[in-house]
Amino acid sequence: MRVIFMGTPEFSVPVLDALVAAGHEVAAVYCQPPRPAGRGKKDRPSPVQARAEALGLPVRHPVSLKGAEAQAEFAALEADVAVVVAYGLILPQAVLDAPRRGCLNIHASLLPRWRGAAPIHRAIMAGDAETGVCIMQMEAGLDTGPVLLREAVAIGAEETTGQLHDRLSGLGARLIVEALARLDGLTPEPQPEAGVTYAAKIDKAEARVDWCRPAEEVDRLIRGLSPFPGAWCMAGAERVKLLASRVADGQGAPGEVLDDAATVACGQGAVRLLRLQRAGRAAQDTREFLRGMAWPRGTRLE
Repeated sequence: MRVIFMGTPEFSVPVLDALVAAGHEVAAVYCQPPRPAGRGKKDRPSPVQARAEALGLPVRHPVSLKGAEAQAEFAALEADVAVVVAYGLILPQAVLDAPRRGCLNIHASLLPRWRGAAPIHRAIMAGDAETGVCIMQMEAGLDTGPVLLREAVAIGAEETTGQLHDRLSGLGARLIVEALARLDGLTPEPQPEAGVTYAAKIDKAEARVDWCRPAEEVDRLIRGLSPFPGAWCMAGAERVKLLASRVADGQGAPGEVLDDAATVACGQGAVRLLRLQRAGRAAQDTREFLRGMAWPRGTRLE
């Protein structure tokens, strides 16, 4: 098929690679414009732009698709279908209608659960046992379109958002290739009205650990916000990111370090911290971290 690809972050890159490997003609790649990044704050292209240029594909990064000119340029590509995954712009109806077979979205949840911006984070933070990927026909509403294909995966007991992100990205790449190959034979299934939840964008104010919460909730927060933006706490005057954990045995005052392996008491139960990061330094496993920042038993984290 003649495909327009629309995506921006690392999550989208395996999908672009899969479309090219499957032999589809990528007429153009749409992504967000380069953004200032790094210490020098120089404009840095998105992961999708960098990959598309390496593949020799034409790249476009309009600031908006609301204007008549941008919409005419999109329609002039005469695509069979647009494949959209974590693009970052709202698609106006004129854009949704332009490809002959419409626009297909790869969404990292089992719709209608976790519509919206942060479905992977929210699934882990909520303690969901499973999540997955849906291939959805796009319409004007937020992730409301009928679903063509879906596949569920279990969420591991110690899995972080970063790890689940990579698994779902690969799954989405496989499913979209399958969907395009079977497009004529797939029946779009409307999403049920029951079970709708919204995955709001992560607010950095959510990231500070409240040690008075039960251990299961603290553990899910740490894993759900890893690696970005990263749950954190204060150790004395220093802010420390907490990037991996598991629920552990133990009890004490909330925030109290219970042993020499960074097991920390919560409101109910305890968590063992497995990976941590001091400000301005690289992430470290617990043993290495504690060599440089001792937490004797009885230390209080806040």
